Amino acid sequence: MAKKSAGKGTATATAQAPAALPPVSEPIVRDLAQVFKLLSDETRLRILLYLAQSQELHVSDLCAKLGQSQPAVSHHLALLRVSGLIESRREGKHNFYSVRTEHFGELLVNLFSAAGEMPRKVKFHDFLLTYGGN
Repeated sequence: MAKKSAGKGTATATAQAPAALPPVSEPIVRDLAQVFKLLSDETRLRILLYLAQSQELHVSDLCAKLGQSQPAVSHHLALLRVSGLIESRREGKHNFYSVRTEHFGELLVNLFSAAGEMPRKVKFHDFLLTYGGN
């Protein structure tokens, strides 16, 4: 920020220190990096989006939506489940999958609050993510 002195119109600079950011937690960085690696695969990202839209889907439903074989889809589901992003529910011989919204929400809060205060809205193209927490 520049400040004019009362003299001959010279400017003197007033330095302002940048706001101190909270320390970045190494476990949070590792968790987020792992999640982003998982979601960098288009199939896994599509699975997560389909599950978020439908709330719960059977493997065969995902196979039909993705146009992929059951073993391929099951492999992607296993990776997402181990990471904690999705969970399964067994009904008879069938497994149904859903997004673990609380875990996914925590990851997003960690990501967006790493720069300081948690933003209330984040916009990605036509997608608006809002945060209504404390």
